[in-house]
Amino acid sequence: MDLITPQFGLVFWTAITFLILLFILRKFAWKPILGAVSEREEGIKNALASAENARKEMQNLQADNERILKEARTERDAMMKEAREIKESMLTEAKDEAKAEAAKIIAQAQATIESEKQAAISDIKGQVAELSVGIAEKVVKKELAGDKDQSKLIEQLLKEVTIS
Repeated sequence: MDLITPQFGLVFWTAITFLILLFILRKFAWKPILGAVSEREEGIKNALASAENARKEMQNLQADNERILKEARTERDAMMKEAREIKESMLTEAKDEAKAEAAKIIAQAQATIESEKQAAISDIKGQVAELSVGIAEKVVKKELAGDKDQSKLIEQLLKEVTIS
């Protein structure tokens, strides 16, 4: 029995020491350890929630960026279309102005040509009249007595003659 007692005492004191150590750990260590574990768990949950919020915010920002890019492209296309329309309008306007100016120049040239033609015809009539007077004077000199009679005859003949 002597052998059982020391072993029993050792087991008994070891168990009591273990229980005391367990009580002390529970009283002083478990609460801080469990508190730190809970704190760590809460920190991880908060970090995951923050990461999820950041991911959602990034998705929202990305959607906003895509929307802004789409609007910018639409606005750029509208501006390009407007610029093309303005260019076409300016070209059409310039062509119309050029045509109008050309028509005006042609009309002025035709008027100038017509007035010079009339002046040339009038000049030719005058020269023809002078030549006719000279010829008629020589031909009819013997029959008509004065220059007044000759001039009347020439004017009458010129009225009958038309130059085209």
